[in-house]
Amino acid sequence: MRDYRKLTAFQKADSLVVTIYRWSDAFPPDERFGLRSQIRRSAVSVSANIVEGSARNGEGEYVNQLNIALGSAAELRYLVDLAGRLYPNVVASGQLLPDQAGEVVRILAGLIDSFKRQA
Repeated sequence: MRDYRKLTAFQKADSLVVTIYRWSDAFPPDERFGLRSQIRRSAVSVSANIVEGSARNGEGEYVNQLNIALGSAAELRYLVDLAGRLYPNVVASGQLLPDQAGEVVRILAGLIDSFKRQA
């Protein structure tokens, strides 16, 4: 089993989850089961899929889970951007979140590409 805790992609994604949860507490109450929930789920999905992939036996399965994590990170980046347009006052405190989510996307894409080059 790979040690996911050593991966920069996991460390950045895990940190982003904590930031997302704290930041999204300020969303309007009517977003409790809407955009706020979706943002939180996509943030957790990134880290969780990295962890799940690390527990897989084959490299192909691992890369597949990394691809799922990448998709969730891209989704998160969009949702944070959308929230910024819908709730500019709330989102002002999270101005760096799109950049952080974009960094996770770039790191995951690079990790996946490194496996493709090895194959």
